[in-house]
Amino acid sequence: MGFSPEWLSLREPVDRQARDDALMQRAVRAAGPRPVIMDLGCGTGSTLRAMSGHIPAGAQWHLVDNDPALLAIARDQVRDARTHVLDLGQLSALPLDGVTLVTASALLDLMPAPWVRDLARLLADRGIGFYAALSYDGVMTWDPTLPGDAEARSAFNRHQRGDKGLGPALGPDAGSFARSAFAEAGFDTAIADSPWKIGAEHARMHEQLVQGIAGAAGEQGMERADDWARDRIAQGGLCTIGHQDLLALPSQDRKD
Repeated sequence: MGFSPEWLSLREPVDRQARDDALMQRAVRAAGPRPVIMDLGCGTGSTLRAMSGHIPAGAQWHLVDNDPALLAIARDQVRDARTHVLDLGQLSALPLDGVTLVTASALLDLMPAPWVRDLARLLADRGIGFYAALSYDGVMTWDPTLPGDAEARSAFNRHQRGDKGLGPALGPDAGSFARSAFAEAGFDTAIADSPWKIGAEHARMHEQLVQGIAGAAGEQGMERADDWARDRIAQGGLCTIGHQDLLALPSQDRKD
């Protein structure tokens, strides 16, 4: 699965459909009439594309990722976007001057708890709101079911809590933990479910998703993970993968 351009392209339509529209509209309003938006872990620019039809013309974007190849694809979407090849472990290096909103998609579940706390404190000090979409929440179901589905989910969720480079990741706990961390830092927070609904029209995405789940589950000791993946892909059906969207805005009490 990973973060190849192919995978990101396959998941983008499903991501866009899954996003909670009301929360995204609130994030757009919070960015202000002359938005300056920083997208963390931007990949190929899916957040930019999801929001582009809703934000005011002339919005400025700062696109941040550690992969120059993905950044090059993202930059092609908005020619005057500023791109930054940065290690997200170095939050102090983020060029936040003038930024009115920070965004992220499918990122928080890969990050450790201290990183989320540090980000919340950093943005609180700057009075900048935060909109984070599509954090995996541990829900994974198929209809119809197959033997092995529950075992694969359990093993995958363990894998999601492993170290992704900065320490043990929050994995399925990311949404709830981030909401608490930002509330403690003085933000008003809201959270909404944004589940993937993957049907027959997304067969290629489903195939890559199942293969990725099986690979992670196998690393966690699931026997016959490859057999499960083969049967799961052949069976098809409706796949639901749970996510959550978070909006954290500086509280009115803090700003007064």
